[in-house]
This record gives sequence, C-alpha cells and structure tokens, in this order.
Amino acid sequence: MKLIFAVVNGDDSAAVSKALSKHGFRATKLASSGSFLSSGNTTFLICVEEDQIDAVIDVIQQKCHHRKQFVPSTPTYGSPVSGTVPAMPLEVAVGGATIFVTNIERFEKL
Repeated sequence: MKLIFAVVNGDDSAAVSKALSKHGFRATKLASSGSFLSSGNTTFLICVEEDQIDAVIDVIQQKCHHRKQFVPSTPTYGSPVSGTVPAMPLEVAVGGATIFVTNIERFEKL
C-alpha cells in the first residue's frame, strides 16, 4: 500500500476532489496553507495499491492548472528623507500540485 499526499491549490480543490471520486479513489481532504503566499491549499490523503499510483497522479494532473497571480511586494529601498518607493505588485506562478508518495505499513478502515 502507498499513501499519496497531494497538496493542491485551493482553486483546483473541488475539481480534484470530484475527479478522484469519479475514478473511484477515496481521499481525505485537509485544509492547509503555503508559507510563500499564505494562500489556501487542500492536502489530499489517498491510500492506494502501488499499481494505482500513476492513475491517481494522472487524475490530479488533469485537474490542477498553473496560473499567474499578482501579489503585493514590500518596498526595499528609499530613505527617510525622500520616502519609500511605492510597492509594485509581483507576478508569481501558482497552482499545480505537489505530490509525495510514501509506503504504508498498515492500513485499516474502521
């Protein structure tokens, strides 16, 4: 048995959840947040047999999309006399998924 941890952008969470269910994969969803943008993510815990790993990853990959987002930046230059330069928004890439696959010694569903 394998345990898949899939950290998915909050915007893709519902689509991933629905697709996993449609393909017969049961998952536990946990709300999580990233440290870089402090944005909402969902971490899916999916326990499968080893031969199902690629199928689960394919489902997740089909529903997770990269997108660009503007975030405020903090001014890093200026002086007390002239003032600070207004912060310009930064464009960053968000979305997709980060997936970890680990071994499971024991799995019970009660």
